[in-house]
Amino acid sequence: MAPRHPFPTVDVPDHAHYTIGAVILAIGITGMVGNFLVIYAFSRSRSLRTPANMFIINLAITDFMMCIIQAPIFFTNSMHRRWIFGEKGCELYAFCGALFGICSMITLTVIAVDRYFVITRPLASIGVLSKKRALLVLMAAWAYSLGWSLPPFFGWSAYVPEGLLTSCTWDYVTFTPSVRAYTMLLFTFVFFIPLIVIMYCYFFIFRAIRTTNKAVTKINGTGSTRDSIKSFHRLKNEWKMAKIALIVILLYVISWSPYSAVALTAFSGYTDFLTPYMNSVPAVIAKASAIHNPIIYAITHPKYRMAIAKYIPCLGFLLCVRRRDLQSTNSSFMSTRRSTVTSQTSDIGDRLHRTSTVKSRLSSASDSESAWTDTEADLSGMGSWLASRQVSCDISKDTAELPHFKPSSSKSKMKSHDSGIFEKVTNTSRQGQVKPAPCPLSHV
Repeated sequence: MAPRHPFPTVDVPDHAHYTIGAVILAIGITGMVGNFLVIYAFSRSRSLRTPANMFIINLAITDFMMCIIQAPIFFTNSMHRRWIFGEKGCELYAFCGALFGICSMITLTVIAVDRYFVITRPLASIGVLSKKRALLVLMAAWAYSLGWSLPPFFGWSAYVPEGLLTSCTWDYVTFTPSVRAYTMLLFTFVFFIPLIVIMYCYFFIFRAIRTTNKAVTKINGTGSTRDSIKSFHRLKNEWKMAKIALIVILLYVISWSPYSAVALTAFSGYTDFLTPYMNSVPAVIAKASAIHNPIIYAITHPKYRMAIAKYIPCLGFLLCVRRRDLQSTNSSFMSTRRSTVTSQTSDIGDRLHRTSTVKSRLSSASDSESAWTDTEADLSGMGSWLASRQVSCDISKDTAELPHFKPSSSKSKMKSHDSGIFEKVTNTSRQGQVKPAPCPLSHV
């Protein structure tokens, strides 16, 4: 006697199940590997391990969990041409899909809001987003997603098989007030409202970029200032990250739009127009949104490619990262940090007799400072300490060789840059000469 199954089957050719199963398997493997690489690279690289990038890591986690839980089960059912994991398995499968899908959408909304504040209100956003606050925001996103994923367990709608009956989702087909109310509220609060927020944020981001471009053009015509150019370069770097986030968001919305259209069609009472293929294919396209994030970052994010090439060298060739580019990136922080620190000593350099040396340092500092932004900083702990001590020693040696240098006070102090490079440059003697500070690099 053939075994009894709690769920019926759909009368479609076997190759339809096998084709969808093969597509789901490919999506699952690609999503698991790609999102794992995103999590690994963003967690290992110091320059990528920022509060704002915690949102990207969370997006990769939700996509990774979507692939690792959904794809194998969907593939196995497709090979059997029916749902084989029972009623509880169907509910848990659909619950996980809803939880991770909703959390992905909310995380994309948070990323758009973060880019909005960084670009349109840079001064107000400085120091606001710490790792602790970013973690609290992510916890709120998960709680919000959990709140919309649990109601079907308590009788408000239900988790049932869909399409070819090889996957499960919430019940959007049954034409009852309870089911329709849950479907409408779900789409409103986890799709339409987040989408409106994202559109609002990027509208003002576009406007801020356009205004800044006009202002910089006007400044260049009347004689530009270094601070204005620095601000413009920083804004350009932030805009690059915003464009990457926009591409991820657009692809996510495009992937889920067919599925949303099917659910809203059923919500409107036109279930008879929907075939099993029309239910299953949009579900597969929606699950494919989990692979967009790593692919986009592999193509458009240079620091992500550098991190992958550094920590997983065998993938550097696939990402088109040349060895000399990687070496220049690893060694660039020494010269950049040195020139940045030297620019802090312009008040001392005005009194030095070696005018040509000071001018060359200031020139190199101004060139590097324009590209030195929060998003581009990549310093290791020991490396930054060695670089700062080396610059401190160089400055001390230069000032010690000047017999006519007279400081304005008994002790000269210099404020540290945003990395806390050093606190004291020189100590003056009673005769007005500068004694070089001991250089610890000679003992390293």
